[in-house]
Amino acid sequence: MSIEHFADIVGIVGVTCILIAYLLLQESYLKITDLSYSLVNGVGSLMILFSLFYHWNTASVVIECFFFFFSFYGVVKRWTRKSVQNLN
Repeated sequence: MSIEHFADIVGIVGVTCILIAYLLLQESYLKITDLSYSLVNGVGSLMILFSLFYHWNTASVVIECFFFFFSFYGVVKRWTRKSVQNLN
């Protein structure tokens, strides 16, 4: 298996992660504030970015970087909120 083929598989798994997280959000199994929602989106974005390094598309790289950073922000926000709650 070539690295390009492997990158395609990783990208497809990343897309699947993001789509499943969004579906679970729409079906109310997840909330937008759930840590798992941000984690799955962040991991999915990283997987898509990995595939994009082998099949470059500038616009896709830009949007996936933003999706990753927004997800990372959500994770940090939840951790800091829980830390403050635990101190009180």
